[in-house]
Amino acid sequence: MTHNEKLVFLIQELLSESSQYKGMKIPSDTGKQKRLLRTLMNIREPLPIGEEFQQVQDQYLREEAEEKGIVNCEDLPVSRLDSRLALFKGDITILKADAIVNAANSALRGCFVPCHGCIDNAIHSASGIQLRLACDKLIKEQGHEEPAGRAKITPAFNLPCSYVLHTVGPIVSGSLKETHCAQLKSCYRSCLELASEKGLKSVAFCCISTGEFHFPHERAAELAVETVQEFLKTDSRIEKVIFNVFQEEDERIYRNILE
Repeated sequence: MTHNEKLVFLIQELLSESSQYKGMKIPSDTGKQKRLLRTLMNIREPLPIGEEFQQVQDQYLREEAEEKGIVNCEDLPVSRLDSRLALFKGDITILKADAIVNAANSALRGCFVPCHGCIDNAIHSASGIQLRLACDKLIKEQGHEEPAGRAKITPAFNLPCSYVLHTVGPIVSGSLKETHCAQLKSCYRSCLELASEKGLKSVAFCCISTGEFHFPHERAAELAVETVQEFLKTDSRIEKVIFNVFQEEDERIYRNILE
């Protein structure tokens, strides 16, 4: 199959799972086809998937990642503040590191809103159907929703990184409180502890809680760098921590701290 044939095959397979999609026409435009595939993946419940679908999906998503251009975290310039710290502005799903961090919600199963702009949606969409299944297994075994400040680990499946660390950040509604700050620090610390425990050497953090959860950007960055530096003082196993930003505002804030 060509790359586009794989795309159409995946859409057809997902449409065939529900009678409500019967007769739905697949758009001819490739961009619209990609959006439809992402939509169908986003809204799909964590149910088993056929082996052929998984094989084609894996090939397709890895080809997509290659086309975007994979960035090796080892090639990123280090901070003058600490040679183990680095900054990366761009799409975290193209970053090759031992682990990337996903700012998850308490259900831990990924974002179900079609093509939503959150990092949770982006990571699940690029990783594939298996990531939601893995997260669903974790949350079922746990027996309750994931509280803020902890961390879980799953394989990364079709992402260039090896693992995904999932953490639920604090939700800020109204004024920022010390409990919010303590929870955010716990997110960073829990991810690093789990990564170190698993023998991982490089971890890339997204900006936890600053998007949909409304944590003030500048204070979040200060707490992130402070917590990481505190952890690295007593841990020699983790060799590189990357702060991933997407917005220019966050890039400016982190550059001021790291440089």
